[in-house]
Amino acid sequence: MDFYGRFSVDEEWTPVTAWGLSGYVVAALLIVWLAHTDGHWVFLLDSANLAFHEAGHPLFGLLSDRLTVYGGTLGQLLFPLAAGVSFFRQRAALSFAFCVLWLGENLFNIAVYMADARARVLPLVGNGEHDWTEIFSRWGVLDWDAGIATLVRITGWLVIVGAGLWLWYRLTAAH
Repeated sequence: MDFYGRFSVDEEWTPVTAWGLSGYVVAALLIVWLAHTDGHWVFLLDSANLAFHEAGHPLFGLLSDRLTVYGGTLGQLLFPLAAGVSFFRQRAALSFAFCVLWLGENLFNIAVYMADARARVLPLVGNGEHDWTEIFSRWGVLDWDAGIATLVRITGWLVIVGAGLWLWYRLTAAH
């Protein structure tokens, strides 16, 4: 990295080992499986995601009352993004990939919440208002909740698979 914080193309990432890639694949399979079972809940990650989500409401609400409803989702996305940026700057390949995995799982979680915007059957924390019912109503797309949720879920899949493929590339390019 140069004085201004820019990276050169030649800057090396930490090496990816076969064990590291295997660990990523096992973790990704477990997370994907848990995120797609009846509860759609990955206990460790989604418990943290919920805390970050709830903290995001008042945090973004400080900027604007209109942002409060978006703050939950932004809050839960901010943490894996911030951790990912930190590991990216350190060129820590496996740690960066795990943050991308966390981000992808977050998208699964958000998609479940989005798909519930009209049905409103999920148990909610706080005052019981449904963020995505409010957001989609503001945007005039409440009837599209399931379709938008599907796109977000597909994005989560692409993010997770992409990180795995990137790790595989890092492993094979080193040999």
